[in-house]
Amino acid sequence: MTAHEIDYRIYGEEMQYVEIVLDPQEGVIAEAGSFMMMDDGIKMETIFGDGSQKDSGFLGKILGAGKRILTGESLFMTAFYNTLSGKRNVSFASPYPGKIIPIDLTHYGGKFICQKDAFLCAAKGVSIGVEFSKRLGRGLFGGEGFIMQKLEGDGMAFVHAGGTMAKKILHAGETLRVDTGCIVGFTQDVDYDIEFVGGIKNTIFGGEGLFFAKLQGPGTVYIQSLPFSRLAGRVLASAPRVGGKDKGEGSILGGLGNLLDGDNRF
Repeated sequence: MTAHEIDYRIYGEEMQYVEIVLDPQEGVIAEAGSFMMMDDGIKMETIFGDGSQKDSGFLGKILGAGKRILTGESLFMTAFYNTLSGKRNVSFASPYPGKIIPIDLTHYGGKFICQKDAFLCAAKGVSIGVEFSKRLGRGLFGGEGFIMQKLEGDGMAFVHAGGTMAKKILHAGETLRVDTGCIVGFTQDVDYDIEFVGGIKNTIFGGEGLFFAKLQGPGTVYIQSLPFSRLAGRVLASAPRVGGKDKGEGSILGGLGNLLDGDNRF
């Protein structure tokens, strides 16, 4: 194997974290800001790119870091190494409520495609690159644009899904239509395109957007029930406006409802 062979345990239900078990000299790479805790003897190092073989050499490191800018991520990643004898643990936490999905790249032909902010951490040696869409419709209307992340190698990687995760195994020719923001990732053989919802009423009053993601098998697809953009949109819609008050938890009485139920704060 070119990637380090790591062990892991996932803890929790709705706010999960993954604990990576590192043997001596083994390492793991992670997105900046996902670190939770680590044992004594773990060395932390900030690196350009992902530190894989594809990212070796000065030019490779610059290109790897540049690719991360295209996906909206930081120039840097963080690597954690076990520098002592015996096993040591390092843990990484979910950024918001949802599920952590372990991806064994050897089971998926060495490649997995995911949305730009889904990656959490991976064994040292896994390459985190860019997957460009060759289809105009997918690029313009696919929610994730022309660019998605691709995870390549023969090690373990971990991605995060918001809310509840659904795993769909599509047979050859089988089609699944999904809200564009609900896609977590899929295997390399899945054909991904965008389909217009159709119909005047659906387009104007449907409230589900103008386009579906059309995923055609064979392959495996991971779907999330609560994309972060949807969660953030609901929070912003319910937040008090500047100089105003909240919506009264849905009451038709609004602020008057607060007076009636005992919430008399001004």
